[in-house]
Amino acid sequence: MVMTSRITPPAAPAPSLTSVPSATPVPSAGPATAPALAADSVLRVPPASPAAAAAYFGASLAFHADVSDVASALAADGDPGFVVVDSRSTASWDQGHIPGAVHLPTALIPEQAPRLLDPAVPVVTYCWGPGCNGATRAALALAQLGYQVKEMLGGFEYWAREGFAYETWEGGEQRAADPLTAPVDDSHCGC
Repeated sequence: MVMTSRITPPAAPAPSLTSVPSATPVPSAGPATAPALAADSVLRVPPASPAAAAAYFGASLAFHADVSDVASALAADGDPGFVVVDSRSTASWDQGHIPGAVHLPTALIPEQAPRLLDPAVPVVTYCWGPGCNGATRAALALAQLGYQVKEMLGGFEYWAREGFAYETWEGGEQRAADPLTAPVDDSHCGC
């Protein structure tokens, strides 16, 4: 029988609030208070410069579209100027998908994208929701093939939660808007 022993290193002392570096000094007036802790947590890493923030958020908008903007563009008269691609499995597609979307599971993109998608038309990918990165993987695969692509934030989950119509294998469906995701009495959030 082989005996093994487990060596447990000594526990490091927990850092005190006064030993944590802070980008914004917080005056010490005795024990830390809740507002001081909140400010330290938010500003421990200082905000980016306005120029860096503009570059970052501008780039984010170049890579992402939100559900409401996609729905608005699809509902407008005429060609929205992009095609929507559902990158999920057939079972997921059958459970619910955006009307007019192209069903193209991520694994099939290299083989089927040239047959299904016009390389001159930008693509907006989606998957299940914010907890799924399938749309990101689909966007990467399409970009590697030379397509202009954006990822729809929120995926199918937020499409349905914001009250937009969708199709299932049984036909069309639509839920009431979830008041935590979209205005209940207005078609536009004002963002």
